[in-house]
Amino acid sequence: MIKQNVKLQIEQPAWWLIFSGNQLLQVTNSPALPHRTAKQLDFVSEYFEQVIEVGHYQQSPCYMIDMGAEIAEQQIGEFFGLRDLLIESDQELFNIAARAWQVALFLRTHRYCGQCGHATQRIDWELAVQCPTCQHRCYPRISPCIIVAIRHNNKILLAQGRHHKNDMYSTLAGFVESGESLEQAVHREVMEEVGVEIHNLRYFNSQPWPFPHSLMMGYLADYKSGEIKVDGHEIIKADWFDFNNLPLTPAPYSIAGQLIQATIDQ
Repeated sequence: MIKQNVKLQIEQPAWWLIFSGNQLLQVTNSPALPHRTAKQLDFVSEYFEQVIEVGHYQQSPCYMIDMGAEIAEQQIGEFFGLRDLLIESDQELFNIAARAWQVALFLRTHRYCGQCGHATQRIDWELAVQCPTCQHRCYPRISPCIIVAIRHNNKILLAQGRHHKNDMYSTLAGFVESGESLEQAVHREVMEEVGVEIHNLRYFNSQPWPFPHSLMMGYLADYKSGEIKVDGHEIIKADWFDFNNLPLTPAPYSIAGQLIQATIDQ
């Protein structure tokens, strides 16, 4: 549960999710977030009124502070991208960090009313902002996405998007469009991105994904027909890979990594 207007116990250890720009403070030479008391983090006192509780991890509260474009003078660590935490941490901690980033992004992008332009105010009892002039209320945006692993005999279809780094390949994914079901979105995205038809579509699992505010709905599917033909825009390369000869793929506890493993296991 997300709590605003938190009353901090300055001597109680907590996990701190401190954002500057689009980066997160992490302890030097460690994948962990800072686990300190507020008293041990001198600069935190300047942001006490902005602290939001975003969960618990290992029996300690998790507090989020968004510094915007400011950079704190501190010696405990460095600021890294959120994807670095995905690679180094466990899934529970990453999920909390993902939630914190989506809260921070929501508050950054809803400082003014989208209906009349007046400055908004935070709601005390729920995560929302409201315009005091026209009463328009906004909640955090969640964008539904589908992601699918496609199997053909002992091979899996993997693709490289234009944003993938280090020659990484992953499963196909895309945003759900207005007026379509999740299943329709899967068939459309696969056809648009690689030009093949699928069947035997079945739901697998879901995962919140903070890049920037997505909810990924995962599916497994079987190849039906067609030859791979990439769109050249979102997807630059795609191919069938033997289960025993996979390229670099996403972290095993990302939903893409889970889909790939589930396809191999079947």
